[in-house]
Amino acid sequence: MSPSIQQTFPSFSKPLIAAIEQNAVEQFVTAGTTIMRTGQYIKSTMLIISGKIKIYREDEEGGEFFMYYLQPGQACALSMVCATKSEKSQIMAKVVEDAELISIPLSLMDTWMMEHRSWYEFVIATYRNRFEEVLEVLDSVAFRAMDERLEFYLKRQVASCNCQDLKLSHQEIGMDLNTSREVISRLLKKMEQRGLVKLHRNHIEILTK
Repeated sequence: MSPSIQQTFPSFSKPLIAAIEQNAVEQFVTAGTTIMRTGQYIKSTMLIISGKIKIYREDEEGGEFFMYYLQPGQACALSMVCATKSEKSQIMAKVVEDAELISIPLSLMDTWMMEHRSWYEFVIATYRNRFEEVLEVLDSVAFRAMDERLEFYLKRQVASCNCQDLKLSHQEIGMDLNTSREVISRLLKKMEQRGLVKLHRNHIEILTK
């Protein structure tokens, strides 16, 4: 098992890390791989060691609605909920950057909640942080016009990569926001005219933080 567990999850106690190394399964997954689908039963939860995972909802026609990214040091709260209740997944998860994952079997999650304080605190913090993030997304959809939603989306992307240069196509953004490429292109052009972004052929440069 990778020695980076301690570095990636510094809050984990040594006994918990030992339990992870003894029981969990390490996976290396390439970008573009779908690792969780709507309707799939979840038998384990994921810890992210490296890479980036996109979590989104998909409608019956294949349209996507972006929710959030999972990055190193994080876990998927929604998969935890589904796993503990033996329910089907209501989300999709796709690897957007080559990732190293650790899968923790469902049978151990409840046991570790009682045996390892650091696991308990990590799970609770994961629930809280994701709940707050999902609320922000819902607020964006319910109370903001599409131009405001786009600005909110780009700010989240900047925070996610800690960079000002986003390698995103207009089509990708449209899919994440469940709208057309044409709408996104028109709104981005307006943002460029306002001096908020600079549009390039294959990427978008964010000019304001």
